[in-house]
Order: sequence, then structure tokens, then C-alpha cells
Amino acid sequence: MKSIWRVAVLGVTLLSGAAFTMVPSQDSLSDPSARDWAMHGRTASEQRFSPLGQISQANVAGLGLAWYHEFDTDRGQEATPIVVDGKLYVSTAWSKVFAFDAASGTPLWSYDPQVKGAKGFDACCDVVNRGVAVDGGHVFVGTLDGRLIALDRTTGKPAWSVQTTDPAKPYTITGAPRVVRGKVIIGNGGAEYGVRGYVSAYDAATGKLVWRFYTVPGDPKKGPDGAASDPIMAKAASTWSGRWYDEGGGGGTVWDSIVYDEELGRLYIGVGNGGPYNYFVRSDGKGDNLFLASIVALDPDTGRYIWHYQENPQESWDYTATQPIALADLVIDGKPRKVLMQAPKNGLFYVIDRTTGKPISATPYTQINWASGIDPNNGRPIEKPDIRYPEKPVLLMPGASGSHNWYPMAFNPRLNLAYFPISRNNAQLYTPQKPFQYRKQGWNTGIELAPAAIPDDQIAPIAASQTGALIAWDPIAGKPRWAVEHPYQNNGGVLATGGDLVFEGTSDGYFYAYAANTGKQLWRYEAGNGIIAGPISYAVGNVQYVAVMAGFGGSGVSAGFQAHQHRRLPGRLLVFRLGGTASAPAYPPEPVSTFKAETPKVPAATIERGRIVYNNNCMVCHGVNAISSILPDLRKSMLIADAQAFDAVVADGALADNGMVGFRDKLPAADIAAIRAYLQERSAAQK
Repeated sequence: MKSIWRVAVLGVTLLSGAAFTMVPSQDSLSDPSARDWAMHGRTASEQRFSPLGQISQANVAGLGLAWYHEFDTDRGQEATPIVVDGKLYVSTAWSKVFAFDAASGTPLWSYDPQVKGAKGFDACCDVVNRGVAVDGGHVFVGTLDGRLIALDRTTGKPAWSVQTTDPAKPYTITGAPRVVRGKVIIGNGGAEYGVRGYVSAYDAATGKLVWRFYTVPGDPKKGPDGAASDPIMAKAASTWSGRWYDEGGGGGTVWDSIVYDEELGRLYIGVGNGGPYNYFVRSDGKGDNLFLASIVALDPDTGRYIWHYQENPQESWDYTATQPIALADLVIDGKPRKVLMQAPKNGLFYVIDRTTGKPISATPYTQINWASGIDPNNGRPIEKPDIRYPEKPVLLMPGASGSHNWYPMAFNPRLNLAYFPISRNNAQLYTPQKPFQYRKQGWNTGIELAPAAIPDDQIAPIAASQTGALIAWDPIAGKPRWAVEHPYQNNGGVLATGGDLVFEGTSDGYFYAYAANTGKQLWRYEAGNGIIAGPISYAVGNVQYVAVMAGFGGSGVSAGFQAHQHRRLPGRLLVFRLGGTASAPAYPPEPVSTFKAETPKVPAATIERGRIVYNNNCMVCHGVNAISSILPDLRKSMLIADAQAFDAVVADGALADNGMVGFRDKLPAADIAAIRAYLQERSAAQK
């Protein structure tokens, strides 16, 4: 590619009049390999492209609801359903699993792993689950509390269960397992709290650990881990400094993307952010810190290291490489290349040679101000000066939530276009936390989470500027072909189909179908609940279906500025077909709260202390300025009017079973009282 290495920093220009050669849609209902959605990304390459073409641009306007199911969980729903042999399997929040007849929607069985509510405290980004894996006679699910469970496909009864993490540490599992060559591959999360990342492979028949690969080095005094990563750990350790192993474990969790290359026989894992984020806290400001923010290729049978590519050396901003990975064969500069594609948080779209691990291109797909591209000689980003923050704050775009997060990406191999949702104008102020003191419970990022005071009347304009879009990206040209603008961020994953369609849900509760070549809207369904999960398509009999989970929540939706408020609503599985006539009832109207606390009679310094403590401990769940989007809006809670009741919940954990653990062992009584005073002040200020 001739000019892809020298790139503009701010923005990308949409192409007008781009030429496409449309291949006539084909009905692939007779192709057995096209009928199921048997893996997380439909096939091992995770392109999320269904060849089915019964539903096409010509008739998608006739799409209607075939059936739906309402679940008993009202948190974020991020799962991709799996369909095998006419049966649909899906997970929900709190790691529950359900099985249905895929044509009729008749429930077949359900399984609740009984995750304790208090474990929700360790989940940085909601108590979500992104899906199950199906292989042979088993359905596999990873649970929020770190278990990997094999369920009987017919009955839903557990066949085996193994604890994949140390229960004493703040590990979680929210990602979907993959089954590769008779082994179940599973990672974990928890880098914000303080853990050491790794990925594990278990025997699919017995649950026995086959191999484990650590993504960051451990305590050098303890010696080798006896793991598959041992031979490469000396190299990794040479890129670290300080005592990361005592202050958070280094992070690097493999919390989402795991992809198997059937052609080359390799496993690719996306590695997450550093823990703490702040490079000067984590590693004394020295070394690249392998394998943070890296894609690592492993032997799936042994876990042996093959190659790695680090997208962000010295990772400092929660720029994870855990976002969806898709594999494809592309002709670039006249040569066929086996590539790996990813649009991670940092705002660059990567095309990587998956045989060598060398980057072919990395081009901004959105606004960025931290780099001007990557060096063609060594693949390292060409960073702007002063983007780290040893002493002073720095404002970077994108921020920690990323321009593209976990939301599934699709790739149409007929058009050679990748489709994924992005957030625009996503910036964050990174302020060093001084002094940093590691906590055994709670976030340990090394950055100050308490922002400067933001007047309420400025929140709406800031939120309104942070919009979203669905973009169609040409990975060969390194340019967008079209974009559909959305008013809000945090929109859903994407499905591409042989009917030359692209399906996507949005955070404000709609499900859309677009023309794959132009982005023209062809169909819309009002779900009444935000859709963030990835859709799928499958066939039973002579009918093609499209299915998606509805239920808003997940990463960043509470902590960030929200241009529109969301409700906690029960999640639903929505399944569509041509001529569908089912109807899902409207959600009941939201109860109106008129509660306003009295202005507390305390010194201004107490209010300010409460603001700081609130934002460092409560903001992630309950929102900036105590304006919540999903979890309870504490300004409207009568709990803050009663000191004894407030202490029972906030200090003593009376609602721990609901995920609200007690903070008596984490915060002094004076700080808890200051939080209450701050919330009273915020309540009294409501208009």
C-alpha cells in the first residue's frame, strides 16, 4: 500500500461515488454449512458473515418478528446466540444460559450458575456475558465468578465445572469461550482491579487443564510458572520494571477476542490494558511491557508462543487489543495476503499479515490525537509528544472507552468491506493519581477518576457532541466507503449477510437493516430497549431468521456522559423472519420519582470531599455528577435521606446480593458520610 503509512490525524473523509460490483444475492438455504450459526463469529474466521440470502435488499421491508423471549435479567445483554441443528443457545447477564427451539421459540431448558450478587463489584463493565460455545454434546459457558462449565446440550445439566481463576482475586469472565481441536479456550478480565492476565485451554470432554499462557511476567522471585508461556517470559520480563507484580499484577487480561486460524493452525488472542493504566506507576516508566495491548499467536495444541504484534508499546490509556478480530484473504498491492483485521480502541484499523505478525497497514478510522500513524520499518506507532502523564494531565482522543470497543465487527468477503460501530468525539482527560496506593478491592488504574466539577448545564452539550456511527471500511484502500451517523454512542454489533444486507442495533432501542454497498436504510424495528449485542442469521427448514439480544448496559454506559437516559429493562431475545407476525408487548412506563433531598447543612469542604470520594469509588456504576444511566440514580433515592439506612447499604452491604457490596473496610466512616452529603446536595440541585 503506497500512502497508507502517512495518515491524517483528525478525521477521515468519506468517499462519494465509490464503485462497487454487486454480486447477485443467492439463497443458500440448501447449503448445510450456511444454515447454522455454530460459532461465536459463525465460522472460525469470525467474519460474522452469513451466506444466507433469502432476506435481501429487495424484500427486507417485509421482515417481521417471528418470536421473542423475555429474560429475568435486566442488566446489559451482550451475547451472540449460537444455533446448531435447529436449537438456539444463548447466555444472559449473570452468566445464565437458555436453550430454545430456533424456529418456534419454544423454551427447551435453562441453567443458572448461581453467581453471587456481590461478585458484580468485581465486574468493571456490568455483569454481562457475551455468549456460549457449542461442541459435540456440550454447551460451554464462562461465568462471572471465573468458572468454566460444560452443560449437556439436551438437558442443560452440568457435565463438569472447573474454577479457572483464583476466587480470592478480582478476576471475572464475561467473554465467550471458543472450542478448538477438542479444547475449550477461555480468558478472563479484571485488569482495572489488579490481576495478572492469562488464557487457558481445557479438555472439552473432561475439563482438565491442558495448557495456560500468561500474558505478562510474574514475580521474578517465584521463578517459572510451569506454563506454556515459560519459554517466552524471560523476553517479556526484560520489558518490565518496578514491582508491577505487587501493585496490580500488570493486567493484560484476555477478556474477549480469541480466534482460531484453520488454515495456519494458529490461535490468536487479543491482550488487554495495563494494570494500573499509568505506565509510570506500573513499570516506573520503563520498557514496552509485553504483551500488553498485543495480538499474540499461539499453537492451539500446546499454547506455544509463535509471534506477537504490540499495537501500543508502553500502554497507558486502556488501549486494549481485545476488540474483535476477523481473518480473511485479501489481494493487496497485487499480491494475495492472509490477513488479520482489527479496529481496536486506539482508533487505528489494523491489517496484519497473520503468517508473520507484521502489520501491513494501520489507518485512523476516527479522530485521534495520540499518533500520526505507524512506522513502516518497525510497526511502532509514531506517537505525539507528551501523551503520557507522569506529572500533568493530558487530554487524548480517543479515551479509555475507545472509538470501537467490544461490539462485534462483520466482514463481507464479497465486497471486501468491514462493518463496525464507532464513537465520535470520544476524549478523556488522563490525570495521574498522586499518591497512588494499591487497594486490594476496587479500581487501581493510577489515574484520577474524580473529574473537575462539571456544571449540569454543560453535561448535555458534551454528551450531544459524543455521537456514534456505523462505518463500512475498505481494509485494502484503508478508507471508509460509507457511514451511517447515529445520535448516541455505544451502539450494537454488526451482521453482514448474503442478501447484501448489514444489520445493527442502536443504544436508543432500534434494530436496522442497511444496504451493504451504500448504507441506505432499508428497514427498522423499534425494540424499546437498547441493543448492543451482535445479531446473527440462521435457517430452519425453508426459512431464514435474524436474531439479536436486546438489553442496554455494559462498559462505560454509566460512567460516561449520556445524552439520553436509559432504564433497567428486562432483556429480550428478538427473532425475525420474512412475513413474521408476532408482537412483543411494550415495556411499562417508567415510574416517576419526585423525591428531592434537603440541602445538607455541612461545610462546603465536606461536599467537595464527598464529590472526590464518590467519583473515585461510585462513579463507574452510578454516573458522573451522580447522574446515572442504568444503575440506580442516587439523587432520586430516598436512602440518602436516612443516615442509618444509607450506612446499612453503603457501609455494611445490606444489598450485596444485588451487587452493592459494603464499603466499611474500604472507606473511613467520614468519607461515607461525605458521599451521602454530596448526594443530598446533588439531589437538592435537581430541576
